[in-house]
Parts: sequence; structure tokens; C-alpha cells
Amino acid sequence: MDLSTLTHVIAARQRSDLDALGPTVVPLAGGSELFADPRTHLEALVDLQTFGWPALTITDEGLEIAATCTLAELSRLPMQPGWVAHPLFYQCCTALFGSFKVWNVATVGGNLATSLPAGPMITLAVALDAELLVWRGSGSGSDEIVPAREFVTGNMTNVLAPGDVLRSIHVPLASLQAQTAYRKIALSPLGRSGAVLAGRVGGAAPGGDDGAFVLTVTAATLRPVQLRYPALPSIEVLACDIAAIDCWFTDAHGAADWRRAMGLLLGEEIRAELASAATNAGGRS
Repeated sequence: MDLSTLTHVIAARQRSDLDALGPTVVPLAGGSELFADPRTHLEALVDLQTFGWPALTITDEGLEIAATCTLAELSRLPMQPGWVAHPLFYQCCTALFGSFKVWNVATVGGNLATSLPAGPMITLAVALDAELLVWRGSGSGSDEIVPAREFVTGNMTNVLAPGDVLRSIHVPLASLQAQTAYRKIALSPLGRSGAVLAGRVGGAAPGGDDGAFVLTVTAATLRPVQLRYPALPSIEVLACDIAAIDCWFTDAHGAADWRRAMGLLLGEEIRAELASAATNAGGRS
């Protein structure tokens, strides 16, 4: 869709170019969501792609994903030794409601910043305990590290203030080395996700336990919900905790009670899969 009220696009090449951001000037990354609806209040865009940030950077501490990294680039992330969680990247990319053409323009940062409940990059970042680097605006020029699980606050709401820019996503090495499991369901084969869940065993947050179990529930809830346990929980404990989630919601892609039921079903499937994987790994050691 054309944004007919725009008068110019600013090619950002240094951080000071972001000073133009405000109520009528917003960041442009891929634009797959920005150009999806009329936004008659907008007068200009600040193009983040011209910063030239490397899409993916592998370090000794883990993985750095630029906010401008496209889903197509992320889906081609090469496997690294010990990265047991590697399949989760492609799995979450496939949860995007869009064709391969959208993959080539939609960005990881844009998906997070849009903060739709069904945003699969939200699932990925929260499930892997990622940390988000936010460049704060309002002339402060300051940086803030925000845990991914705290970034999205509701349906299309997050911690970004006007003028802020999501710069990058850091995935810690411990999470990349963890065993993961993934489930998605929608009302139609090509429909927007009604529920997306991801589980992880091992790779706990600092101070955690190598046997920790983490379950992330998204798309079915207004904001991502993470359940954490020091070890694999029982069927009953996990079901009770999923049932107690208080932000299931209803829209055209699913009713709240159906989403709750799918959360219970898929959550137990993930628990059982990771329990089996842990048993098999123990048998091989």
C-alpha cells in the first residue's frame, strides 16, 4: 500500500540521523507491516537499512542478530557445532503469516517492534532468553538492554517510546546449546498462528540449572508468557500453570477457550518430547 502522505525518506547512516524520529516520522526496516495499512499521520520515514548493520554475527558469547536482518537471512543461518537449538530459527520463520516474498523484506526487529501476538520472532527471542539492545531516543543517545520476555507488553504494545530504535538481538550461547521443541497451530493451513509454543531444556539463564525447563507461550496470549522450572515438571504441574495463564484472547484467528485448550495440548506435547530427548541423551552418556 502506498503511504501517500510521505514527503521524504531519510537514509540513516549515523545515529544522529535518528533525531528526526517523532510522532510523524518513524523507522523503516523492511516495511512489510509498515506499508500494510494507511498511516495518514506519517510525513517521513528513517530508513534503518542504510546503516549497513551485519545481519548475523557469531561470537564466543552467542549470536548477534541485527534488527534489520530479514527472515530469509535468518532462515539460512548456518549450523554451528553444539548449537542444538538451531532448528528453532527456521521453525519460527515458518510461523510467519506471509510468503517467501515477505521473508525477503520482513525483518526480525520489525516483527518484534510490531508486537503482534502472533509475531514468531517474539517466540524465538523469548524462548531463547535473548536480550534486546534498544537505542533510546529523545536526544539521550543512551542504550538499554531489555530481556526479550519483558519487551512486548500487549497486543501491538511494547517498551519502545517514540524515537526509540531496536538495534539488535543477542542470543546467549547457553540457549543455543539447549534442546528445544516447537509447536504451532492455526485454524487454517495457511492462516495466522492461533498458538505458537516453544520449549527448552538446559541453557538456563544465569544462576539457573542445566536441567531447567522453560516453556514459552505466544500467539494465543496478548503478550508472551514464559513458564520456568528447575527441572522437567510433571504433567499435572505444567497443565495447572498453563491453565492459570490470564491473558488468552479472542480474535478472528481463534477463540480464547480454544487457544487455552491448544496451549494445554501443545504444552504437554513439548514437555513429553523434551522428557524423551533427555532420557535418550542420558542413555547415550
